[in-house]
Amino acid sequence: MTGPVEVLDCRGQRCPLPVIHLARRLPELPVGAVVRVLADDPAAANDIPAWCRLREQEYLGSPATHAYEVRRSG
Repeated sequence: MTGPVEVLDCRGQRCPLPVIHLARRLPELPVGAVVRVLADDPAAANDIPAWCRLREQEYLGSPATHAYEVRRSG
């Protein structure tokens, strides 16, 4: 797959809300799907990669300012 299959717009929300939205939505998508989370809370830059490590999901990086991509691993 190339690019995100879904974009979660969490701009204006304080962490941990972007991570909570990601955690709720990701299991509903097929394995291999990519989600782009838009979050402008500075804590998201640490919280989203940390959540991915804890949940064994693939953090793909930040392709743009305030954007974080995650691939569902399983």
